[in-house]
Amino acid sequence: MKFRLVLLAFVLIAMTGGSLSGATAQDTPVNDAPRPITFPRDDGPHNEPIEWWYYTGHLFTENGDRYGFEFVVFKAQVGTITGYASHFAITDTAAGSFHYDQRLGFAPEDASVERETGFDLLADDWSMTGLGGNDRISAQMERYAIDLQLKSEKEPALHDGDGYIDYGDGEGSYYYSRTRMTIEGTLTVDGAALPVTGESWFDHQWGDFSTFSRGGWDWYSLQFDDQTELMLYVVRDLDGSDAIVDGSFIAADGSLTVLEPEDFVLTPTGTWTSEKSGSTYPAGWTVRIPSIDLIIDITPTIADQELDTTASTGVIYWEGEVTVEGTKMGAPISGLGYVELTGYSPVTEISATPTQ
Repeated sequence: MKFRLVLLAFVLIAMTGGSLSGATAQDTPVNDAPRPITFPRDDGPHNEPIEWWYYTGHLFTENGDRYGFEFVVFKAQVGTITGYASHFAITDTAAGSFHYDQRLGFAPEDASVERETGFDLLADDWSMTGLGGNDRISAQMERYAIDLQLKSEKEPALHDGDGYIDYGDGEGSYYYSRTRMTIEGTLTVDGAALPVTGESWFDHQWGDFSTFSRGGWDWYSLQFDDQTELMLYVVRDLDGSDAIVDGSFIAADGSLTVLEPEDFVLTPTGTWTSEKSGSTYPAGWTVRIPSIDLIIDITPTIADQELDTTASTGVIYWEGEVTVEGTKMGAPISGLGYVELTGYSPVTEISATPTQ
């Protein structure tokens, strides 16, 4: 029974949104957190039902080839049982292909004890450690492996101003991002170890919000060549209407502006239908933010970046690398990013046998 409860918690994780948080946008940041986010304490795990550490980014080889990657560890806590699920994906831009794998397992009962030493997470043969924006991640699957050192170039961005999202009904979530982390390390492709550099976006979220599930969400993390970043998300209600629309713009100096729904216009420009799941996703978007005179087009680098993670978190979702082109204050601007799309496929039963 406890095992089934842990699996149910992972289903709820998937329904509540990977790297996405729902929030009511504010004119100014609202300091309503039960306790302020502080570091290094809040780099590490928490005694909360749901938590995740989430990386997306872009790797460049010495000959100029680019690879996108996603690597996430989810933690679910039911009573004294703590379980982990993990997803690892590579977008091989040069080859035009997408690859992913997943892990599911248990952790010691003391895995959620708060400490000042950051996080040190294992999901079978995958690992993730970090403290103060100095992180290391390692994962491998058929044909691809990463071993990367990451260093944050900015202070953490506390979404909604104080890094706390109040869902109401006694539920809430802490949420911050390290929006620009430099990368050095190794990408292994078909047995060949390639030195790589690059940039990553990191999300850390935790709280008690297991019942906050609507009709899915679209989440965007974009890094521009002028050293600014943008996070946008739209949470849909069960009838498909927009329930929550929010975002953050991070300036080159690290300062954050909370974006209200009326501050930006997000328009899908196409669709893509998966031959595997039958799900139809938006594919391509235009974003307009009048306050900073920003107009951009977001384009997936590969159409099929869909993950079937029914063996670990019970969902099928699209999370992929995108390119950005447009203008800001009339001048050309470009960048790279990641988009996450959920709620376009049904939640299913988890059938995997967890590792011990």
